[in-house]
Amino acid sequence: MHHLTALVTLLAIGFYLFATINVSRTRSRTGVKVPATSGHPDFERAFRIQANTLEWMPVFLPSLWLFSIYIGDAIAAGIGAVWIIGRIVYFIGYSRAAAKRGPGFAIQALAAIALWVGALGAVVLRLV
Repeated sequence: MHHLTALVTLLAIGFYLFATINVSRTRSRTGVKVPATSGHPDFERAFRIQANTLEWMPVFLPSLWLFSIYIGDAIAAGIGAVWIIGRIVYFIGYSRAAAKRGPGFAIQALAAIALWVGALGAVVLRLV
């Protein structure tokens, strides 16, 4: 069973829901009316945090699960937890200023790439 990977998946979805709710709260606080996606720097940063998280989830989630299946649940969950930590660091940095998003982005990107490369390598090894 892949209980740890399932937990990390649920935590990642929870973070995405948090980022989505933050967009709504920031929209209300800054007065940016629906359907606008620009108009106040705080809102624009909150919107990009949520959108960037969504953009990375199709890379992260399948890679996480394939890594878990082909390599191991605990290792996948550990790298997945690093991805979530990276997203949190990204959220905190980008919420303050766009220029502060880099460290969190790098952490989560490296974690996602590690999962993808690991899963790809494991699948290819089984095919050869």
